[in-house]
Amino acid sequence: MHVTHLALTDFRNYERAEVSLAPGAVLFVGRNGQGTTNLVEAIAYAGSAASHRVSTDQALIRFGAESATVRVRVQHDDRALVIEIELNRSSPNRAQVNRSPVRVRELPRYFASVIFAPEDLSLVRGDPGVRRAFLDTLVVQRSPRFAGVIADYDRVVRQRNSLLKSAKASRLSPDNLPTLDVWDERLVSLGTELIVARADLVDALRPHVAQAYAAVAGDDQVTRLALKLSLDDDNEGELMEHIESPEVLAEKFRSRLAGVRRAELDRAVTLVGPHRDDLVLTLNELPARGYASHGESWSYALALKLASAEVLRAEAVAGDPVLILDDVFAELDEGRRERLADAVGGFEQVLITAAVGADVPERLAATRIGIAAGTIEQQDAG
Repeated sequence: MHVTHLALTDFRNYERAEVSLAPGAVLFVGRNGQGTTNLVEAIAYAGSAASHRVSTDQALIRFGAESATVRVRVQHDDRALVIEIELNRSSPNRAQVNRSPVRVRELPRYFASVIFAPEDLSLVRGDPGVRRAFLDTLVVQRSPRFAGVIADYDRVVRQRNSLLKSAKASRLSPDNLPTLDVWDERLVSLGTELIVARADLVDALRPHVAQAYAAVAGDDQVTRLALKLSLDDDNEGELMEHIESPEVLAEKFRSRLAGVRRAELDRAVTLVGPHRDDLVLTLNELPARGYASHGESWSYALALKLASAEVLRAEAVAGDPVLILDDVFAELDEGRRERLADAVGGFEQVLITAAVGADVPERLAATRIGIAAGTIEQQDAG
């Protein structure tokens, strides 16, 4: 799969922009702040319904405009799809595929991309919420129905927290909350499904992360990925490398909820579930978050994204995901640049942004597009 055309209206700093793209490597070159990242952000949004840079869509709409439009044409073999998203300030966003309306959260059904950007260093060094979001985004890309599962789970957590706050204010006894029992069952059902999906994903990622780290870093180091579950009743949590049956997980979930009910009432918050789990990353048996150097952390984060692309590539009926490398090469030494070029060379389309074109190996600059102040200045092949 590859993108053949991108059209933007009032997106970020682009009042209007159109660009045609070819398979293979495409390099967007422009000084910082000119809009190179905005172009690939729009393409990534079309496949995930989310920005890798901001948590609210309002920031994607050009200042002074009430809405923005992203239109992406993608091609797989002889099949073409036109994906269009309308982002609105005062009304829900809308999406359509080949002019037929679809839910925005269903966009991953039609187009897959994986983007790596400097912000992704937080996958290694940031809080657990960053890693949970990484897993859930990929879970949805693998199986788009999980967008609904995750939305329902988040809704249950909010409703349950609201009930806990009301119970705390009313000083109700933990044994006198039948409504909470109903929410507990929904929490267990949806939460177990999500834990199983995450565990299956981590299992699929593990060998690809090891290979990608070695390929990019050029080092023979041992990577390890494991889920740390809040279902375990000790302070450290359980590092989950092998999936338990859903029935065992559900029973452990119920038991853990019963054990923390008093604490939940005291704090008025749900203390157990996948919203409190983490993805633990280790390098040579040490936590990467606390012990990895900047270069090792960068290589680990990049390996996670390359592994994501490999997982999607292995499972997608529509071919390779579009791989996006946003301002990556400036952070790498010459050896890592060349090794990364080798690692991504087999993907059908690789979109790259850079402030300095010379930072990118020549074999990844088959098509070079210049960007300045929200304007596409030039497009050169070769």
